[in-house]
Amino acid sequence: MDEARAVIRRLERIEALDRDAAPADVLLAEVRALLREAEAWVRVEPAGTGSAQDALERCRNALRVPDCAQSAVGGLW
Repeated sequence: MDEARAVIRRLERIEALDRDAAPADVLLAEVRALLREAEAWVRVEPAGTGSAQDALERCRNALRVPDCAQSAVGGLW
């Protein structure tokens, strides 16, 4: 349950940073931290997490895309 709370807090932090127009590198660092926390959550609560695991894989793949390619498709948001 602590892992789930960590993910929720991280999402709230990302939303606040986005509202405040934080620099992209700050947001990206938060997204990477979110990915690590979400992976930890799925490891401790694996039942019924197929959709979460799929989303994590999409995030991993998105983070591997070079910055120039991301800006060509509108970035992360």
